Amino acid sequence: MMVQTNKPIIGFTCGDVNGIGIELIIKTLEDTRLLEICTPVIFANNKVINFYRKSLPEVNFNFSTIKDGTKVNHKQINVYNCWEEEIAITPGQLTDIGGQYAVISLTVAAGALKAGKIDGLVTAPIHKRNVQSEDFNFTGHTPFLKHLFEVPDVVMLLVAENMRVALLTEHVTIKDIAQLVTKENIIQKLTIVNQSLKKDFGITKPKIAVLGLNPHAGDEGLIGKEEEEIIKPAIKEAKHKDIFCFGPYSADAFFARGQYEKFDVVLAMYHDQGLIPFKSLALGEGVNFTAGITGIRTSPDHGVAFDIAGKGIANESSFREAIFKCVDIFNSRKEYDEQRKNPLKKISAAVVANAVDERITQLPE
Repeated sequence: MMVQTNKPIIGFTCGDVNGIGIELIIKTLEDTRLLEICTPVIFANNKVINFYRKSLPEVNFNFSTIKDGTKVNHKQINVYNCWEEEIAITPGQLTDIGGQYAVISLTVAAGALKAGKIDGLVTAPIHKRNVQSEDFNFTGHTPFLKHLFEVPDVVMLLVAENMRVALLTEHVTIKDIAQLVTKENIIQKLTIVNQSLKKDFGITKPKIAVLGLNPHAGDEGLIGKEEEEIIKPAIKEAKHKDIFCFGPYSADAFFARGQYEKFDVVLAMYHDQGLIPFKSLALGEGVNFTAGITGIRTSPDHGVAFDIAGKGIANESSFREAIFKCVDIFNSRKEYDEQRKNPLKKISAAVVANAVDERITQLPE
């Protein structure tokens, strides 16, 4: 499945077969203009695709079925059959089958991504409960990809037109968050985010805001010690590693006053601290990106939506944006690699960035 054209091969997982994933794929890829920027490969089964295609009679969706990775048709949508058997599809229902085949699709597609057989991967939503098994014991795509790519750490990075939010901790219970807020974890996440913004988003010198853990960022130690004892020292050390970061900021005031607009990314301490303002303030459709792995993986920022599955009313906007972002990151990485081969080009970009930095050398903390 190696690339034969200048456009990337983008893989798609089907997600939970009883959710809205396949409907989103069909609705999005119906627009044949996408074939101008990428070659789609859906990791699923043609029978499942046809099941949902019949429920969308107004959609004109054609594809080629491929049995191995060497027969990709760059002028058409490709479906790679990850399984041959017929399965029970019950839209809107949480079933073992839904989880089992979501995992099959994901493992085959992610394996192709790791092997370099596809250039990027867009994942449809899975349900965390029914995917659990002895072979798949992960709380979501992000920890699974960390395990598969055998990297020390990854970052869940939410991206929209006007903001980016990275998470220090992801799907963790509130009572366990504080023990994961360590100097080492913060520096590690900042390092990954800093490198990702350079390589994946073309930002020469990223400006990173770090939120506090406690209300009012601890009020100088009156409401918790984490800011004074952990977060501030981590920021100081990160600066010594040439990471342009500031904080800790009180989360409520930071977002309410629009301070996020001054930064390229915000590092939130926990899931809801970052995701609630992101989903409330983000312009356009949000995309979830896994930073820190060699492969490119994006997804829409919503779940399986069982309540509307099979009704033909799912909105594909976020899924479409996930495809665009996947292709953009592929192109950004190519540009980054070219800059490294041509130092003069990189120096020129750095001069522009430093000129901007001179005007914002000290932001309020």
